[in-house]
Amino acid sequence: MISVIILTKNEEKNIEKCIKSVQFCDEAIVIDDNSEDKTVEMAKKSGAKVFSHSLDNDFAQQRNFGLEKAKGDWVLFVDADERISDNLKLEIGHLALDITPFNGFYLKRQDIMWGKEIKHGEQGNIKLLRLAKKNAGKWQRQVHEYWDICGKTGELKNPLQHYPHQSLTEFMNDVNFYSTLHAQQKFNDGEYSNLLHILLWPKLKFFKNWILRAGFLDGTAGFVLTVMMSWHSFFAWSKLWIMGRRPPFRAT
Repeated sequence: MISVIILTKNEEKNIEKCIKSVQFCDEAIVIDDNSEDKTVEMAKKSGAKVFSHSLDNDFAQQRNFGLEKAKGDWVLFVDADERISDNLKLEIGHLALDITPFNGFYLKRQDIMWGKEIKHGEQGNIKLLRLAKKNAGKWQRQVHEYWDICGKTGELKNPLQHYPHQSLTEFMNDVNFYSTLHAQQKFNDGEYSNLLHILLWPKLKFFKNWILRAGFLDGTAGFVLTVMMSWHSFFAWSKLWIMGRRPPFRAT
């Protein structure tokens, strides 16, 4: 039995297509972070079980909450802006999960932005551990979270389709949100920032994604993406610097 878990927050434009793509699974669970649109209503209408649970800026705990609710021996994590392609459905369906020597499987991710598949740069060649035995491990880290499972892992051939940031406004909002979480995680880990970090790291990130990872091969879409991810770096290091300058709170 496979349970699929989908995290949501105001995803009314994505949730129906996402759930439709995972109907081959035995159970669909939506963990909703207090959506203010029609996400919950549409998810229930599409046949998913919905649990309201505050994210509290911690994606690992949100995913682990989903693990607790899943009834399947295997769990597949899919984000609302992701789709399981027909070929990936067939591949997962043909897996002998009851006798496989693996405890989890990595999925390649195919990013499609503004009508174009992004093959290079920041989004190129991404592999994510998204299908695993329920009791093989827990999710770790507040942001850029990862599934820390024990045992052997394999890799599936067909990609998970991803449709992020379909407008520049949405992209900017996401950069602002995730850069804050990223800065907070670094602050919690005892890292610091200074002028050198703020000046240097965004430029190095641009060079890495545009030149070393050949983001230029994705044309204008690749350039916009590379610039936006450099802004993410700038915001994260700047916010970390500000966090480090805040005086400790003292009760009076």
